[in-house]
Amino acid sequence: MLESILSNNGASSITLEGLLLCTVASLFLGLGVAYIYMYRSIYTKNFVVTLALLPAMVQIVIMLVNGNIGTGIAVMGAFSLVRFRSVPGSAREISSIFLAMAVGLATGMGYLGAAAMFLMIIGAMTILLATTGFGEQKKTEKELKITIPESLDYSGIFDDLFERYTKSAELIRVKTTNMGSLYELQYHIVLTNQSTEKELLDQIRCRNGNLNIACGRVPTYKVEL
Repeated sequence: MLESILSNNGASSITLEGLLLCTVASLFLGLGVAYIYMYRSIYTKNFVVTLALLPAMVQIVIMLVNGNIGTGIAVMGAFSLVRFRSVPGSAREISSIFLAMAVGLATGMGYLGAAAMFLMIIGAMTILLATTGFGEQKKTEKELKITIPESLDYSGIFDDLFERYTKSAELIRVKTTNMGSLYELQYHIVLTNQSTEKELLDQIRCRNGNLNIACGRVPTYKVEL
């Protein structure tokens, strides 16, 4: 089951039967990689289609360069150029691309059983970890932006409120807005109780002259690789 179906064909020979069998297996396994990525994930059709086709693309390249060192080095350089022309993706996108390439490498060498077993194991673990919420933070960090007039000294002005309503509060950035007439303070906070968020915002409004306040999730750029 885990032996290569191409082991009897020689290092440099490719038969039509072996090529078609490996390509069909790559396409089916590529669909499996795409479905695993779509599970509880925000995705686009273009990226999902790429994941579905990537194993077959890698498989045909591996079959063509099998036993040829010079061609293999050229293909490695081409893959590097493609990588640097693509925009950075999230951690899950990059792991899905590596999974698709690993499946393509296995099918390209004829190890169809190993490729299917590898996909089932990694896919099952991906779905299990996504379902159980493994790695999620127990405390929810939020980004709080407060606009204050330039005449107001922002040093420690909200410290008593943070002590009352938050477990932790850190001033991340201060910038001027409205041609320097206003300051925007950016905090990362962890609320003691989620139900007191409105009460905290009402208290802040009384001190910043009812200027703009924004409270939401911290941007997700942290998950990018």
